[in-house]
Amino acid sequence: MRLQTAKPDSIVAEIAARQHGVITYAQLLWAGLTQSGIQRRVAAGRLHWIYRGVYAVGHDGLSREGRWKAATLACGPGAALSHRSAAELWRMLEPSDGPSHVTVRARGGRSHREGIRLHRSRSLTRRMITSESNIPVTRPPRTLEDLKRDVSAGELRRALRQAEFLNLPIHRVAIVDDRTGNELELALLRLCRRHRLPEPESNVRIGPFEVDFLWRQQRLVVETDGWGAHRGSVAFELDHRRDAYLISHGYFVLRFTRRQVLEEPTEVAALIRDRLAP
Repeated sequence: MRLQTAKPDSIVAEIAARQHGVITYAQLLWAGLTQSGIQRRVAAGRLHWIYRGVYAVGHDGLSREGRWKAATLACGPGAALSHRSAAELWRMLEPSDGPSHVTVRARGGRSHREGIRLHRSRSLTRRMITSESNIPVTRPPRTLEDLKRDVSAGELRRALRQAEFLNLPIHRVAIVDDRTGNELELALLRLCRRHRLPEPESNVRIGPFEVDFLWRQQRLVVETDGWGAHRGSVAFELDHRRDAYLISHGYFVLRFTRRQVLEEPTEVAALIRDRLAP
């Protein structure tokens, strides 16, 4: 409970500080402001309208977290950041421009808002929602499931790999068709984490080719070769053409088989570490 002697503006500032610079109309009233007092502060530039019933305090230059928090507040109780926005909050994907994705229960939430992509879901339960940086957000497994319908296959693979590297609790989310190749790539990510190797970029385009893993500063490329995806003369030719292109552009290429990654992780880690050394 707030102190009876506290001034409304001090209470407003305290609430906004916990919410990435935003506050709701109901919270402004709770802090002790009247409707006319709110209007005066809006006119004076001390409050900035973001969504109906949601304001930024002091200035409207919100951080990404501030926009996400404002979006969830605008969509009402039970709303949670989801889909790509949730993946960015969990650091599965790089930040991008675009609307904030928010999911509400099938019959809950308010109408569409500019700057918010609203999703309605009958399957969303309270257990699938948590709080990260004081923002309600879908848990990592649900986030990945939502991404299946919202991003490209390449971004989906990157999100899963990053979730594995960050050791997020994703359990055994099955999100891709190429289970064998994908599991092999995830195994190499776990290997990097276990042996304290620097985090690589994944599914990166270099010229006309996409590589599995890249340490950009050291110009090191690592490819994980499952038999199913690399057997046959066409794949053989493509692999060699890719390697020739990368080498000619100053990259060093390491290729590891499924057996090496799964059965000889210490040796694989040592080879990668040697190439990453100054």
